[in-house]
Amino acid sequence: MSASGGNKAIVAAFLANLGIALAKFVAWALSGSASMLAEAIHSVADSGNQLLLMLGGRKAKREADRSHPFGYGRERYVYAFVVSIILFSVGGLFAIYEGIEKLREPHALDPNWWWLPILVLVIAIGLESFSLRTAVKESNLVREKGQSWVSFIRRAKAPELPVVLLEDAGALTGLAFALLGVGLTVITGNSVFDAIGTLMIGLLLVLIAIVLGVETKSLLVGEGATSADHDKIVDAINAGPEVEKLIHMKTLYLGPDELLVAAKVALTSDKTVREAADDIDAIEERIREAVPVARVVYIEPDVYRPAIDPEPSTDVFVLKSSD
Repeated sequence: MSASGGNKAIVAAFLANLGIALAKFVAWALSGSASMLAEAIHSVADSGNQLLLMLGGRKAKREADRSHPFGYGRERYVYAFVVSIILFSVGGLFAIYEGIEKLREPHALDPNWWWLPILVLVIAIGLESFSLRTAVKESNLVREKGQSWVSFIRRAKAPELPVVLLEDAGALTGLAFALLGVGLTVITGNSVFDAIGTLMIGLLLVLIAIVLGVETKSLLVGEGATSADHDKIVDAINAGPEVEKLIHMKTLYLGPDELLVAAKVALTSDKTVREAADDIDAIEERIREAVPVARVVYIEPDVYRPAIDPEPSTDVFVLKSSD
């Protein structure tokens, strides 16, 4: 994912959520709708989340140093994980709490302002639709042809677009719940529907937060190359005449845009040091050409000894992959 593409989606979501949050708070204050309060807190949490994603992207650009020799790329994963926690606690749990309170002590809508929550929700749906459209447009630039949205969210190494996609989709669904709850309350005069709408919003946010938390945790722990990139790297190593055998290989994402490749390859035993160095340079060049994100490549030359060396293994058998 390009940084500019992700930032464009984040900025669009931030501006939409900030304006929507203010409108929802006004509508809640005047009408007393619990669904509007839950949605207002949801939008505030989302606005804060966008700021965290932008902060994580900025910190990830720092140059590598002695304490972090592979750079700070994983900062983006850390901040995405924090976003999932905030969405779970501030957004989801608060909405569930508010819904339960309104079920225990129903509070009727202000008859003079019953129309305001509906107006705000309709406008919010329009703004969130624009934000989601931007996120979908930017995601389509990096989503593989024929790849499902579920697969894209689960396997994307850059966390920003999946986070924004889930937030925007959740926001639209939550707005539909709120509109249904408020609408039924206006029609029937029974505020229980407003409380139920609030509960549904809370449960939705908790579910989205759990999905985000699971996926970003996997990235934090350390994921290897996707199956497609893994096969490309293996083919690139074996493509040259200098490689007698690929003994084993491991990969690890150091950040969304930086893949580490470490491989032990068998070269013919009659190579000089200079020839072996030239062969390694050629292998590295083929790997980077096949998978441009493979920016850190370590090749260990060896001599294949069938009686000692294990059978070649090119599986990422230590590092967890979401594929």
